[in-house]
Amino acid sequence: MRFVKFCLVDRDPKVLMAQYCKRNVGMAKSSDFKTEDFVVYPTHGVGKILGTEKQEIAGTELDLLVIDFEHDRMTLRIPVSKAHESGLRPLSSKKQMDLALVKLKGRARVRRTMWSRRAQEYEAKINSGDPVSIAEVVRDLRRSSSQAEQSYSERQMYQAALDRLAREFAAIEKIDEETATSRLEKLMNIDKTPDDVVDTESEDDFEEEVE
Repeated sequence: MRFVKFCLVDRDPKVLMAQYCKRNVGMAKSSDFKTEDFVVYPTHGVGKILGTEKQEIAGTELDLLVIDFEHDRMTLRIPVSKAHESGLRPLSSKKQMDLALVKLKGRARVRRTMWSRRAQEYEAKINSGDPVSIAEVVRDLRRSSSQAEQSYSERQMYQAALDRLAREFAAIEKIDEETATSRLEKLMNIDKTPDDVVDTESEDDFEEEVE
């Protein structure tokens, strides 16, 4: 089953139409994104542009970008004029991805706060669509064979971040996702020792955890 989703940016149709009709300066043109281009949408990751189409919504004809997210079995339609505002962007450059890989290879920074708080922060980083922020989540949640086992929710969060990063890395390097994941894991050197983990506990964090 494939899902079809419309992204109109503003949930209120009246507000959306008013914004659309203003034709604000700096809005995207269809030429900014081309058919077959790989793009990144913050909450879904890497997708491929299938093309554009016109549809009438709330009495106004809109030019829509049609984006396929194969991994999620979903098709997303975004008004061309709202593409940038929605967070849609081209793939990162190799230089930008290199910055993410540097983060990935760095020392984990784990705050001793309640998991629910950290999970919210990690999820926000994943959904930011920023490869550097996503790499930080992967780095901080990875576990070596000598470290304590992850909880189920930690494993889920780790895998979500790793998958998201691997899909963009694969698209940039023109390799398959499995190969990309393998290369990222090799870069991380999963068997690092616990000494490579930096505890960044703060007094406020500790007080919250005790509560």
